[in-house]
Amino acid sequence: MIDKLTEEALALSQVAAITEVLEDVCRITDMGFAAVARVTEDRWIACQVLDKIEFGLNPGDELEIKTTICDEIRQSGQRVIIDHVDQDIEWQTHHTPMLYGFKSYASLPITAPDGTFFGTLCAIDPRSRSLKGNETLAALQHCAERVQVILADTFA
Repeated sequence: MIDKLTEEALALSQVAAITEVLEDVCRITDMGFAAVARVTEDRWIACQVLDKIEFGLNPGDELEIKTTICDEIRQSGQRVIIDHVDQDIEWQTHHTPMLYGFKSYASLPITAPDGTFFGTLCAIDPRSRSLKGNETLAALQHCAERVQVILADTFA
């Protein structure tokens, strides 16, 4: 039996507009994996993924919430952008990059139609990427805002 959160996440797995957003995220960042995730206090569920690096997640798959940076984004409401884990003092010893083997990371909060935290738009890559430029950050923010509009349309 599928629970409500998984059902909600899977409802987004076939939304073509989210596929387009994930393609844009990978193009903008030159990263190989992008996803929209449903994130709660105790769960991380993949809604839709674009996986060019064989990370191995599919819609409906879950990660242990405490192994993700998305949990910290849920708590703070702030995006996390990492160009190169090994050169970022704040993140170089963090358990998540070591566990999942990525060098670059981008994740932005997504708000649900009712204004509460829904989850994240995230991207990872095993290679370092330049993500902190103003143009890239603005484009990623625009992608997250597009997902928020899609959520409003989907769950209206």
